[in-house]
Amino acid sequence: MLATEEDLGDAPHEALVAAEAANRARTLQDTPSNELTPTELARRAEELAATHAKLSVEVLDRAAIEAAGMGGMVAVSQGSATEPRLIAMRYAGGGSNPRIGLVGKAVTFDSGGISIKPSAGMHEMKMDMSGGAAVLEAVGAIAELDLALDLVAVIPSTENMPSGTAIKPGDVITQLNGKTVEINNTDAEGRLILADALTYCVRELGAERLVDVATLTGAVVVALGSTYAGLIANDDDWAAAVASAGDECGELVWRLPLHEEYKQLTKGTIADLTNAAAKRKASTIYAGSFLEEFVDDVPWAHLDIAGTAWDTGREYVGKGASGFGTRLLVRLASSQARKT
Repeated sequence: MLATEEDLGDAPHEALVAAEAANRARTLQDTPSNELTPTELARRAEELAATHAKLSVEVLDRAAIEAAGMGGMVAVSQGSATEPRLIAMRYAGGGSNPRIGLVGKAVTFDSGGISIKPSAGMHEMKMDMSGGAAVLEAVGAIAELDLALDLVAVIPSTENMPSGTAIKPGDVITQLNGKTVEINNTDAEGRLILADALTYCVRELGAERLVDVATLTGAVVVALGSTYAGLIANDDDWAAAVASAGDECGELVWRLPLHEEYKQLTKGTIADLTNAAAKRKASTIYAGSFLEEFVDDVPWAHLDIAGTAWDTGREYVGKGASGFGTRLLVRLASSQARKT
């Protein structure tokens, strides 16, 4: 028996809005990094805020980032002449559910910094902002759908470049939450900017549930290919909600374990933490375990989309950008709003 329009309810409209948002995220991913700078990404956020009455945005420039004490953002951005931006979005949809916080990595070009990447394939690093694109356009879709929940989002955006002012291996920085980190690999930069963004999302914007989305590790491609994104979480119920949203919209995630032993990999020699473990063990999990240090025990899920953000081989996205995460986040927000 075929489903009627009444049976389907709002599902077709939600699917259309989410799909269009994913396509907009794909456009952002595909835009060359000389055009899609952090400043331009912030302008896109301001465009969305101007369109939706319940959505507002605040953008922090380099001076404000430094003044706030975001040592990770300062460190990663200092090698580039291109200005960084921290984009903070607030959606006031009401409802009585816990406030959701979304964080998306948006390195608009990642050379690797002093620990420079091989030249082969480096042009793809214009898409190291894929997590930020997914979060940005998902927020826009959530506002368009007028979902009944409160939601905040933080998108730390910068380039990672080598220069005479770039952060160096062996340097020590202080993150926004006061923890110190020794830099052993400047190409492990995403976790540094996400650390500040997660702290900001919880402490300044009041997030009570967290999801971060990032093209974080090459290791997740080895582990899961382009079929599943890696999921790491500190809360079983929240992990299940995120995984269920992915199952429902076809953006699949696979949960990887957290264990206290992995914390040994995060410990620094002369600082609280290191951004790159000396041993090549459980690299995707280690990166997630590092991020857990900055969520203040708030229920949190990390999505490593390095294998699913582009070149998934699926016919409906082809070889280019996939917009992965956009539809999942919209579905997650919709499912939480229905609990009100």
